[in-house]
Amino acid sequence: HAVVQERRQYGSIGWNIEYEFNNSDLHISLHQLRYFLDTHSYVPYQALVYLTGECNYGGRVTDDHDRRTLLAILSDFYTEEILEDGYKFSPSGEYYAPMDGSHAEYAEYIEQLPNVQKPEVFGLNNNADIIKDQEEAFNIFSAALLTQQSSISSVTDSKNRIVDEQAEDILRKLPPNFDIEAAYEKYPVQYGESMNTVLVQELSRFNDLLSVIRSSLSNLRRAIRGEVVMSALLEDVASSMFDSQIPSLWHSKSYPSLKPLGGYIQDLVKRCDFFNDWIANGPPAVFWLGGFYFTQSFLTGVKQNYARKHMIEIDHLTWEFNILPPNEVPSSPPPDGCYVRGIFLECARWDSQYQRLVDSEPKKLFEELPILHFRPLSSSQVEDYPHYPAPLYKTAERRGELSTTGHSTNFVMDVKIPSEDYEEKYWVKKGVALLLSP
Repeated sequence: HAVVQERRQYGSIGWNIEYEFNNSDLHISLHQLRYFLDTHSYVPYQALVYLTGECNYGGRVTDDHDRRTLLAILSDFYTEEILEDGYKFSPSGEYYAPMDGSHAEYAEYIEQLPNVQKPEVFGLNNNADIIKDQEEAFNIFSAALLTQQSSISSVTDSKNRIVDEQAEDILRKLPPNFDIEAAYEKYPVQYGESMNTVLVQELSRFNDLLSVIRSSLSNLRRAIRGEVVMSALLEDVASSMFDSQIPSLWHSKSYPSLKPLGGYIQDLVKRCDFFNDWIANGPPAVFWLGGFYFTQSFLTGVKQNYARKHMIEIDHLTWEFNILPPNEVPSSPPPDGCYVRGIFLECARWDSQYQRLVDSEPKKLFEELPILHFRPLSSSQVEDYPHYPAPLYKTAERRGELSTTGHSTNFVMDVKIPSEDYEEKYWVKKGVALLLSP
């Protein structure tokens, strides 16, 4: 109970969603445990795991990957090994199941536990403390910003000038809208090439975003000069820009992003450059997966191409993944599937020499993976090997709106990463995930 509660302080690597586990979950689980122990000659671990992990605590969990984490943590406690002497809850051995004894001996054991809990007791690595401290600092500064007056009438002339200069600079950096008709003529709808449709749809989405940013900034500059009325929307844009945040008006038309305003504009320009290069020179040999507005549409297009080429139902296809050597940059696309770049690993790192997942280095929170080959395959052709199905998210927040699939809208897919040294549970508890934008 303490572990699942305290993991919340580590933000998204603890839980994708902060759940309100409470004492009622603990008490009903204890009552059920006592009942099964009193009424059975053996310990029904499977029943206990289901009731505690799926019903009592699991009844609050709405994210599939959080449920996986919950069951992984529970398996450390509801296991036959806990009855053996010297069973450890953490690698250092500071947390362990005490021997059968008196109340005073249990109290003595509790007294010798560390006053400050280390991340290892939650299954996390030491870098988790850095993430926790960053989360706390971010919350403090966010709260401080909320205390400031947001009314544009309270903004001084110097602040008006700063916002106006920011707007002018952003308008100068923004690329022009894409020519959808020209792109459609060059890349028409074709049965064997779904990427053409994906491209046109992506250009349309980015045009909507560019138009909203351009019009709001133009109107804001006019409002600052007194030519038009400062509406509530423009007031919000001005306040957000002054705080170096993305305005909510832009967020409504934007892809998910946690970057500050300056980094967001730079990222937007890079995405537009990526698609301009695609339009001018054809599909790239290596796609920037994080550059897509709607990543799932691109991946579906790759599957469609494979299904139509090999005459296989798309519902029977799954993904196989291959991580290329670090210095290998393909100059042409693969026969099947696609090469992708721009995927970051959080809470672990990739050992290119031994081709396996290993623990992250101290004070290194993210690591960019080499180029990956995403290859669709029939489910019957997929080979099984020791791996960790790492969830791929669009941003480090991991949390998003719950979709009808049961996954967060921030979630893209699970990517199989070879892992021979540790079982899946080890990486699940560490919160290891892949990100498109750290």
